[in-house]
Amino acid sequence: MTGSEASPSFRLAYVPGVTPSKWVRIWNERMPGVPMALVPVSADEVYDVLRRGDADAGFVRLPVDGTDLSAIPLYTETTVVVVPKDHIVAAVEQVSGEDLADDIVLHPLDDPLDWERLPGRPALERPAATADAVELVAAGIGVVVVPQSLARLHHRKDLTYRTVTDAPESRVALAWPEERTTDLVEDFIGIVRGRTVNSTRGRSQTPPAAEQKDRGAAKSSPRKSDSGGGARRKPAPGKGGGRTAAKNTRGGGTGGPKGGAKRGKPRRSS
Repeated sequence: MTGSEASPSFRLAYVPGVTPSKWVRIWNERMPGVPMALVPVSADEVYDVLRRGDADAGFVRLPVDGTDLSAIPLYTETTVVVVPKDHIVAAVEQVSGEDLADDIVLHPLDDPLDWERLPGRPALERPAATADAVELVAAGIGVVVVPQSLARLHHRKDLTYRTVTDAPESRVALAWPEERTTDLVEDFIGIVRGRTVNSTRGRSQTPPAAEQKDRGAAKSSPRKSDSGGGARRKPAPGKGGGRTAAKNTRGGGTGGPKGGAKRGKPRRSS
């Protein structure tokens, strides 16, 4: 097989915290001839990866950087605060920003949350990444507020997390370069949007023209009996023969004298 005849592949980028396994499984079931290559990238690098063509599509966090990329929002994540297990916050199910007023709240440079005002007290320096912020929390230096998927990704036995009710939320989307909306990209869009394999909107679901022609001919051709001739049906009551029956009734019955008396029991005089 030459290089030009090699099977196509689909490259899917994804940022930390996103788990694409569900969509990858469906892709492998529906597109067994097109292998999928996963490309893990940082949230800062994912847009450059898509623009360079190093990935066909990618899971990103909104808002999308630039107008040359198309995006489909998929879901919104819960926001949590990561704290040591012996922290007072660990004793409750959820907290608000005011409950963190006395804590140093770390603000990593790769924070995906769009804050108007960060709760708590600011740290002297911003950690370079969320992973670094979590290490500082484990060392007893402040807390960090992140999407729940990132808290799970950087899970440690000595840390826990709780929901923050009034914090910004992170939205995950599928993005791709608008000028490179290929057939494979359309196929993957159908998968993430939940279209079934028999969906009429799927690119590969339209039957060939010859098959459509055969189906149309089958619908338009008359049905025949097993003997090869058209079967004659008995007229339904009130249809096809109703005029003859009415004429015979007006004539007093078939073969009887015109105006002859009707058979049956005589009517009782009132």
